[in-house]
Amino acid sequence: MKGASRIVAEILLELKENIREGATTADMDRMAEELTLKKKAKPAFKGYRGFPAAICVSLNNEVTHGIPDNRSFQSGDLVSFDVACHRKDK
Repeated sequence: MKGASRIVAEILLELKENIREGATTADMDRMAEELTLKKKAKPAFKGYRGFPAAICVSLNNEVTHGIPDNRSFQSGDLVSFDVACHRKDK
């Protein structure tokens, strides 16, 4: 778990550094999936009970588990990312 938690923390930092007004929630999902795979891990959410994305992205009044799509970020949005992974070597 320690290794997977480190990977998640690194991905969250990258997402935070790269979120921009006009980017979409799907852009962040693609970035997170690429980073996860580069780190020799597998996105835990993708495919779980049919979930279509690598991460959850919730905007403003969404409580949790928002599905990434073409919504773009605007100045002042409240954004939360939910990220989980499995290490491939475990």
